[in-house]
Amino acid sequence: MQLKNIAGPALVAALATFGTAATASLAGAADTSKAKADAAKPAADWALNATVIEACSCPMFCQCYFNAEPAGHGGKGHEGHGEGHFCKFNNAYRINKGHYGSTRLDGAKFWISGDLGANFADGEMDWAVVTFDKSLSQAQRDGITAISASLFPVKWKSLTTAEGNIDKWEFTKDEAVALLDSGKTAEVRLKRPAASGATPDPIVMKNLKYWGAPRNEGFVMMGPNVVEAYRVGPNAFEYKGTNGFMLTLDITSKDVAAAAKPAMD
Repeated sequence: MQLKNIAGPALVAALATFGTAATASLAGAADTSKAKADAAKPAADWALNATVIEACSCPMFCQCYFNAEPAGHGGKGHEGHGEGHFCKFNNAYRINKGHYGSTRLDGAKFWISGDLGANFADGEMDWAVVTFDKSLSQAQRDGITAISASLFPVKWKSLTTAEGNIDKWEFTKDEAVALLDSGKTAEVRLKRPAASGATPDPIVMKNLKYWGAPRNEGFVMMGPNVVEAYRVGPNAFEYKGTNGFMLTLDITSKDVAAAAKPAMD
């Protein structure tokens, strides 16, 4: 798996969200007028409905959805993983239906691994790696990159991309498995908690927003996890018995435009 800095047409759409310099400043004084003209063009029409198999290092359920500080780690429950506050995660996505402009995204898979850091009250997270499945075209990758900027409206100290083979992504009502490069790069295995074993369906948490997505079908409790691991590079990690869930989300460019529109006096 090779890492590289995010680049290409999709970066222009992501600049403001990810906290980088304004597009016009990149063009330089000589290209200011062109940059202004480009900025005035309407953004591509897009839509995304996707299901995620997700797990992180926090205890069940991840407190990051309610606080600006992840769970504290250290002590008997987390030997070998370091101490302090962090949320090291693996999110494996499969797009059920979607498009970016004329580019179809149905069936596309991508994976985000990272760490939210010790405190993200200022909207800045630690690091993330977005891994595209090898089957995706460059146009699909550009579309996913641009949409992700609205799905995750935060800043990252480090944000890179990679290519891999998401060779397993499947679930039933009782378990879910996602493998990146057959688990050599990353792995998530979830199992429905025993507490809900007597019910015909999993426990679902409703009325909780998932990042920038205005709609979701509820957080399907699938933890504590069996394992969640990112196994390459200097930030490799592995956890067992921590947070895990599944969720289907829905977001469109019209949602983002409506949220950005100033309220009428």
